[in-house]
Amino acid sequence: MSKHYDLISIGGGSGGLSAAERAAEYGMRTAVVENKLLGGTCVNVGCVPKKVMWFASGINETLHNASGYGFDVDLKSFDWGALVRAREDYIQGIRDWYDNYLADSHIDHLHGTGRFVDAHTIEVDGQTYTADHIVIAPGGKPMLPDIPGVEHMLTSDGFFALEEQPKRVAVIGAGYIAVELAGLLNGLDSEVSMLLRRDHFLSSFDAMLRESLMEEMVNAGVNIMPSISVEGVEKRADGCLDIHCARGIKLEGYDALICAIGREPNVEALHLDAAGVAHDERGYVPTDDYQNTNVPGVYAVGDVTGRVQLTPVAVAAGRRLADRLFNNQPERKLDYDLIPTVMFSHPPIATIGMTEGEAREQHGEAVKVYQTRFTAMYHALCPNKQRTAMKLVCVGAEEKIVGCHIIGQGADEMLQGFAVAIKMGATKKDFDDTVAIHPTSSEELVTLR
Repeated sequence: MSKHYDLISIGGGSGGLSAAERAAEYGMRTAVVENKLLGGTCVNVGCVPKKVMWFASGINETLHNASGYGFDVDLKSFDWGALVRAREDYIQGIRDWYDNYLADSHIDHLHGTGRFVDAHTIEVDGQTYTADHIVIAPGGKPMLPDIPGVEHMLTSDGFFALEEQPKRVAVIGAGYIAVELAGLLNGLDSEVSMLLRRDHFLSSFDAMLRESLMEEMVNAGVNIMPSISVEGVEKRADGCLDIHCARGIKLEGYDALICAIGREPNVEALHLDAAGVAHDERGYVPTDDYQNTNVPGVYAVGDVTGRVQLTPVAVAAGRRLADRLFNNQPERKLDYDLIPTVMFSHPPIATIGMTEGEAREQHGEAVKVYQTRFTAMYHALCPNKQRTAMKLVCVGAEEKIVGCHIIGQGADEMLQGFAVAIKMGATKKDFDDTVAIHPTSSEELVTLR
């Protein structure tokens, strides 16, 4: 006999958990289906372990810069294995917290793979469950190219399974995952090559950001190779990898090859057609502004929708959906405009709103840009200097800020407060009227001329 719930989330990542948790707060009977580990990509093979590795990389950079401040530092060794063990212990603590929280909140954790039987029924490893509302939130998975030797490639998931540090590594990809992994590995003193199919990376970011980051990464020792198309991978007898590329180019002797060419929705096992849920040829499930799919009572949140693929976006969408369904807030929805985001590159990037190019395409001559580039005080004394760059994109006579872009140390912690102001409709004058905090890099955003 089937067990009935008010809401079932298919997927125990950020979006699915958030919808179920918020619904449970309103007294609803809820369940989360997950066939792997609670927390999804973000907790297990994404944001959390990535940030730990980024911190480690940053510590190494600080040690190399210590001489500029008078410290004679002798770095004896770095234990990759110890870092990985500490990282995984930390992540296990988060998973344990989820287990306890779900139990304390009376949210059932259904271990297994969820499949639709119909629009209100799912099957999990032979057991059926029904619900008035079902949330599709399976997240995504890394993509791999269809080329000979692909089995020798690592995805971002595989990177986090590495027990030893690759001393010489190539990264294929031009998006934020590729950039982050290349940067942190280089910061930990691996020899890193980035293989780009085009001339540059981060094509959707403001030109100032990608150009500044490319310059900084090259200065830091990353070998960026544009216009390279990988056609095959060969594993040698000594265990190293040779990479065969178009135009007869052969790159030899790599310890690891990481493929970060994008992600795709993790929907193969869901049997969406059994519920009549529409999806595109790649598997993405389209929704309206309220996360509704084409089937009443079935919703989608997070990466599977093909919209902004960020953990806080999935969390916000899931919570707002539960507010709307169970707390008498019929107009509650997520506004997908002006979503701030940070890339944990070296140096970090923070961005919100339109790029300069997007603004000029939409608003033409009404656009005015303010920008600056400087060496932050911290790096003034460092042997390995980095440059910080900032840009405000403004529109109209009131100079409403429609874009803010920052690259440099501390950018990741700067943007949240500025994002609140920009989301509220701040103008350049509002920034000008704010007293600067000195001496900081962030003060430059309220003193631009």
